Amino acid sequence: MGERRLVIDHMKLGYEGLFNLHELYSLMNQWLKDKGFDTREARNQEHVKPGGRYIDLELLPWKKITDYARHVIRLNIRILNMKDVVVENDGIRTTLNKGKITIVMDGYLDTDYEDRWEAKPFYFFIRTLFDKFIYRTYSTQYEELLVENCLQLNATIKAFLNLYQYEYGAMRRPELLKL
Repeated sequence: MGERRLVIDHMKLGYEGLFNLHELYSLMNQWLKDKGFDTREARNQEHVKPGGRYIDLELLPWKKITDYARHVIRLNIRILNMKDVVVENDGIRTTLNKGKITIVMDGYLDTDYEDRWEAKPFYFFIRTLFDKFIYRTYSTQYEELLVENCLQLNATIKAFLNLYQYEYGAMRRPELLKL
């Protein structure tokens, strides 16, 4: 197995309030598709409890940079006490979700992910020398690009969730929510 370097460690994003889960998931998928990532869903669990639904979702989007390096972003999405709520805004009734969202993002740089340099010990030694002395500038550029992608995805999700907070900000009072 090639080397996996942790570049972004537990970048957290939290939100509590109204949101649309389907639109959030579509936004993340569209952003990843626009940036050239292929998405793999590692885990998707939903539990229904008396206080609401509990959703645990793990996405592993990856992007091939070169034949030697690729970016992997691990998104752990946990939604607690999610309930469906009907909200009336300007005479239009909309069904939204209400709950607490926690998104934890990790960014990895995988090198030699096809195990081409691990076949023989001499190849492994040569790969280590190349990584330390020759490909160091490339690896640094790949890490910076991964950090930039993770920060952009985080900002996109924050902006999307803040739209709901702004648009339905007055809806936080329980007497305005129509169940």
